[in-house]
Amino acid sequence: MSLHPTAIIDPSACFGDDVSVGAYAVIGPDVTIGSGSWIGPHVVINGPTTIGCENKIFQFASIGEVPQDKKYDNEPTRLEIGDRNTIREFVTINRGTIQDEGATRIGNDNWIMAYVHIAHDCIVGDNIIFSNNASLAGHVTVGDYAILSGFTLVHQFCAIGAHCFTGMGSSISKDVPPYLMISGSPSRPYGVNTEGLKRRGYSTESLKAIRQAYKVLYRNGLSLDEAKEKLSLMADEHEVLKMFSEFLDKSERSIIR
Repeated sequence: MSLHPTAIIDPSACFGDDVSVGAYAVIGPDVTIGSGSWIGPHVVINGPTTIGCENKIFQFASIGEVPQDKKYDNEPTRLEIGDRNTIREFVTINRGTIQDEGATRIGNDNWIMAYVHIAHDCIVGDNIIFSNNASLAGHVTVGDYAILSGFTLVHQFCAIGAHCFTGMGSSISKDVPPYLMISGSPSRPYGVNTEGLKRRGYSTESLKAIRQAYKVLYRNGLSLDEAKEKLSLMADEHEVLKMFSEFLDKSERSIIR
């Protein structure tokens, strides 16, 4: 391990092999950091927080701080971060609350740029990009491979489906189904994230099915219930649409339309 002599580290903190902690970093009690992780100068990490292996957390980030929720009363909630995440300058990630499952969870291989805020009880998947100043309110869920452009704002309790792309300055107050491109304030759908899906190896047949599903939901003049019924039948024929149909069934805030 490489621990800078000016770093302040609580005796209860637990480090894996080859962890590096920079100058003036503060590592509080009940913090676990996995092997190969790099903690930059002036980073503050409070617990209970578990950070996996090979993460890079840049200077001035605040990780595992108490939630910005007036109901919070010092309960022992937690933050869980997976492996190989890059967390850039001034990112803030808060712990969970007992009003939910008591945990904020970040998956693996995410790229989290400067000034991003991830609030209490958020669930973030894998391989996601958060551009500068994207912000999640409490209890937000973000699916794998989503890309949130700069200054995207997500209202509490919203769900962002896998493989979505949000335009710069998007303001999201309803759920966003998988595969979509959205933009605006309030946000509206602008088609399928075709280019992103191609880069991830989706076949021509799969892309065609997703485009057809998009037309059913947004272009055929159907009510939401009618569209959900038709999409459920389409999902029986096309495996790629099952995630789309299941997302609609689980949506609690309704979807952007």
